[in-house]
Amino acid sequence: MEKVSLFGVNYSVCDYDSASDEIIKYAVKRNSFGMSALAVHGLIESFNNSTLLKQVNSLNMVVPDGQPTRWAMNFFYKVNLKDRVSGPQLTVEVLRKANDQSLSVYLYGSKQETLDKFVAYIKNNYPSLKIAGIHPDRFREATPEEQLQDIEKINRSGANLILVGRGCPRQEKWVASHLGKINGAMMAVGAAFDFCAGTLKKAPLWMQKSGLEWVFRLLVEPNRLWKRYLFTNSLFIYLFIKQALKFKV
Repeated sequence: MEKVSLFGVNYSVCDYDSASDEIIKYAVKRNSFGMSALAVHGLIESFNNSTLLKQVNSLNMVVPDGQPTRWAMNFFYKVNLKDRVSGPQLTVEVLRKANDQSLSVYLYGSKQETLDKFVAYIKNNYPSLKIAGIHPDRFREATPEEQLQDIEKINRSGANLILVGRGCPRQEKWVASHLGKINGAMMAVGAAFDFCAGTLKKAPLWMQKSGLEWVFRLLVEPNRLWKRYLFTNSLFIYLFIKQALKFKV
């Protein structure tokens, strides 16, 4: 799969269909695989942190979650992406294809209440998909002993897919550190847990298409997100303009 570099992050040139097919290919064989759906926030976090950047670029696939990342890829590389590849929608596509093959999924992260609702969502919509296990987030980093126990538990469960919802960039770090250790396709999908569980509302489709989803999320969670969007969006715009001027020279 073709990749292009956006401010140092290697994004895969893909759509929902090609990305989900690639994930399912590894999931079926239970080969270790790591992906992340990285929007502007994750992109800027990676740009600002060289260690995180290496971890993100160690993943097999990073998809352009968010219209601005898609626009930037199209502008700089003329890859002609028709749409972004959002983590929640990609999760739905993967679950649908996994259901068709009666695969199993392990849910790692988020709160117990959200996990319970996510499990109910999966059972209602994908009855052939097996729940291999769930693990609520500790909301701290695991000790070395706990990490070994988690790896053993996930591998013993026989899960084909491991959905990781720990928030960016904690989930990207987790997936990167478990490559080659966990036998299955790991997806860092963040808000997909809440969207599928129904604990977080989606922005109207017109806002998603026009790149204004962040405005909707800011209105829903202003105290948590205002600093993120103020600083990350501003830096993204600055980096975009700076690189665009170089491309013109």
